[in-house]
Amino acid sequence: MRDLGTQEFMEWADSYLRDELSVEERLKFEEFCAQNPTYATQFSEHATFLSQLKQMDARATFRQTLAKSAQQYHHEQRVKKPAKIIRLWNSLQLNAAVAAAIAIVSVFSTLWLTGYYSNLKKTTTDYSALRRDMNTVKRNVNAHNAEIKNIKSDKDNSEDMHFGATGFMITRDGYVVTNYHVITGADSVHLQNHKGQSFKAEIIFTNPEKDLAILHINDSTFKSLKNLPYTFKKQDSDLGEDIYTIGFPRDEAVYGQGYLSSSTGYAGDTLAYQISIPVNPGNSGGPVLDKDGNVIGIISGKQKGIDGAAFAIKTKALLETLNSIPVDSLKGNIVLSNRNGLTNLNRTDQIKRLQDYIYIVKVY
Repeated sequence: MRDLGTQEFMEWADSYLRDELSVEERLKFEEFCAQNPTYATQFSEHATFLSQLKQMDARATFRQTLAKSAQQYHHEQRVKKPAKIIRLWNSLQLNAAVAAAIAIVSVFSTLWLTGYYSNLKKTTTDYSALRRDMNTVKRNVNAHNAEIKNIKSDKDNSEDMHFGATGFMITRDGYVVTNYHVITGADSVHLQNHKGQSFKAEIIFTNPEKDLAILHINDSTFKSLKNLPYTFKKQDSDLGEDIYTIGFPRDEAVYGQGYLSSSTGYAGDTLAYQISIPVNPGNSGGPVLDKDGNVIGIISGKQKGIDGAAFAIKTKALLETLNSIPVDSLKGNIVLSNRNGLTNLNRTDQIKRLQDYIYIVKVY
């Protein structure tokens, strides 16, 4: 679909909210938002804003109804001196209307002063998700060697692969997390480890709002690994902490290090961090770890035009997503590791231990 301007998208969103679209058009709108996280964020903020306005209007209507009911009651009771009471209610009604008007003006003023409307325009251009478009990438000799190892596969990977990114194990028996935007629209998904071995995977659960997808390796050639050497940190990390990531912006694993630069993500997202690590298309879905080897987040995107302004979804969002998966969607329980085997290792040895648990996500 061609790029939409802010005004055009907002008109489309308003039609959706007013239920003016057909079933097919509604599905088309929902699919567009699912494939474009920045537009989805813009739509969510706009819907919330309209909801707040409706609530204010409902309160004002309630006050008016209350005033009319009071007038009718006093009239029916034939109060001897109704004039004073009615004047009181009229005064209250007028005050309520004035208060509602002031509140509406205040809301619009606040949105203007805080840059809400300018941010709507910026969200369509500033944020960049980091899946790799394989139609524009020339893969090197190692990638071709990996394809040769998987010649028995029923899919010609070298011809059909559309996107590439990163994912990593959350359990030793084949559950993997990556970003939702990575696998959106996939016909099938394969995971390739650093040894060149490729495995079929199925999409178990998606959370578009948090931009997370849970996969499970469904391949007879896959064997469960040793216990994960890392744990998932539940508490927020502190500003300035040393952090690092491993991902696949190319066909070999790439290491990047930096620090945690903000406790919130893009546009103040409280379920994400801003991190100062160089990332590129293909890094999406990669783990972010602290110096002790605890996973604190998942790479999701970066801000265009600003070096080192990348974003990572907090592990808290991952844990919430795992808890929301229907039991009948799982193949056994998801049991996260509670033992960290990386704490006392230097960085080089930590990376060696991690390599078996981080995969290239290949989307077809």
